[in-house]
Amino acid sequence: MRHRLLPLCLLLALGSATLSGCSSAHDDQAPANAETAAKPAAAATAATPAADSAVQQHLADYAKVKLTADLSGLDADQKKMLGLLIDAADVTNAIYWQQSWGDKAALMAKISDPDVRAFAELNYGPWDRLDNDQPFVPGIGPRPAGAQFYPADMSKAEFEQAELKDKASLYTLLRRDDAGKLTTVPYHVAYKTELDKAAGLLREAAKLARDKGFAHYLTMRADALQSDDYQPSDLAWMDMKSNPIDIVIGPIETYEDQLFGYKASYESYVLVKDQAWSKRLARFAKYLPELQRELPVDAKYKAETPGSDADLNAYFAVYYAGDANVGAKTIAINLPNDEQVQLKKGTRRLQLENVMQAKFDTIMLPIAKQLIAEDQQKHLTFDAFFQNTMFHEVAHGLGIKNTLDGKGTVREALKDQASSFEEGKADVLGLYMVAKLADKGELDKARLMDNYVTFLAGILRSVRFGASDAHARANMVRFNFFQQQGAFSRDPATGRYRVDFDKMTAAMNALSAKLLTIQGDGDYAAAKALTDSMGNVDATLAGDLKKLDAAHIPVDITFEQGKDVLGL
Repeated sequence: MRHRLLPLCLLLALGSATLSGCSSAHDDQAPANAETAAKPAAAATAATPAADSAVQQHLADYAKVKLTADLSGLDADQKKMLGLLIDAADVTNAIYWQQSWGDKAALMAKISDPDVRAFAELNYGPWDRLDNDQPFVPGIGPRPAGAQFYPADMSKAEFEQAELKDKASLYTLLRRDDAGKLTTVPYHVAYKTELDKAAGLLREAAKLARDKGFAHYLTMRADALQSDDYQPSDLAWMDMKSNPIDIVIGPIETYEDQLFGYKASYESYVLVKDQAWSKRLARFAKYLPELQRELPVDAKYKAETPGSDADLNAYFAVYYAGDANVGAKTIAINLPNDEQVQLKKGTRRLQLENVMQAKFDTIMLPIAKQLIAEDQQKHLTFDAFFQNTMFHEVAHGLGIKNTLDGKGTVREALKDQASSFEEGKADVLGLYMVAKLADKGELDKARLMDNYVTFLAGILRSVRFGASDAHARANMVRFNFFQQQGAFSRDPATGRYRVDFDKMTAAMNALSAKLLTIQGDGDYAAAKALTDSMGNVDATLAGDLKKLDAAHIPVDITFEQGKDVLGL
């Protein structure tokens, strides 16, 4: 296996002479379109033996995990409802294929090798999401920055000059009309067939829901899929707190749009609630306003008040689909993303404990044995991993949502940098929250070193996701910043990392202030400069990551999931 985050072109070299190079397009050049990129090499329909071997190695980057949950507490109607929700979630797989690549059937027709086909299914296209989006099907060039959200020949300048009021909407595609001019197409029009099917399944499931709040949410979400008006259903979801089953479905995150960071991709999670753990977590939400006031930043950057209805819950994930299921799998959810809903209601933080446990056992512990100082390995614990992940999600509600100059949201101002900055902020403020809650007696202060060491191991886990991943870029900025601040050191003789408790605390506060300030100022230039200067892997870390590949430690997980796995 090869390490990630380095600009390798090995897989490109394995294909035909028509393959594109590894350099990315200039901002004002047209991004390659998946369909047009494939046309020059349409005759290359099968992978070479060398490419097959590389794909087999990359398939081993994923540890297979079965997504199950105890359904004994559900009655017959609830189990039937759960099956309908899985069917609805599955629809988003088809839509996400269209957004990320285009015509799935046409791509699969070009691939004869079963391993390459399986890898394309896993990646929702011909690019390896855990290896810098390297193409693994001959004849395919680099993944277009704008995916399939924009015309292949559209430049950034043309987009900026277009007088289209909804061009930056989360829920529109940019296309050309008959005269060749840019126009917008609403998602609910572009994907009408699939969305009508999903909406029908949600309404059918609503009829079986015993919880009136959940039934209302399902109905509202069905309406949203067919109208692109998601705020009412987001508010309904925030009010729905007691149902033992949940579904997250719709166009949500903007990671796929690396051209502007404007367009949302469809995804789904189907979840079964862990009632006991959820009760234990509920008490932390009340501290949000107080923690906001104590942020280590000037007062103007923390003047917003987090919503008071925020809550924490633990779930067993039983189905992932679409954007949620590509590349690195999330272990916790913080939604809604709508800034107005966040300010009014807060967010819901859903900890996916079965997925989290799987990653800790199969990835985190083996990484620590390779790269963490032996006498500090005792501080790597699942409780600390759970806490760090949970408070990462809570920390999305802290800080600032609207720029101080009144020119819009932070997301709009930071554009393609917004996702990685928000993830970086949540990571470092999550650790800040752990430290603060320990000071308040809500967490065991004597165990705080566990959180710090587990946090460092978590960075080493996440940087393997590839430079195209928002979490990985955020982790690299934090890794390099913390290293410069002396938060941890590396023993050159052993290649192992050691946390310095006091310097870690100081670095945590310094980076928190830096990220919050850039967000509040809406300073795109500063955001890009920080990512460009600190979002990369140096030769030393690259060598250390090679050790993890040599030890055959998985990079992430993939799932056995669905109604059959659950016995439905």
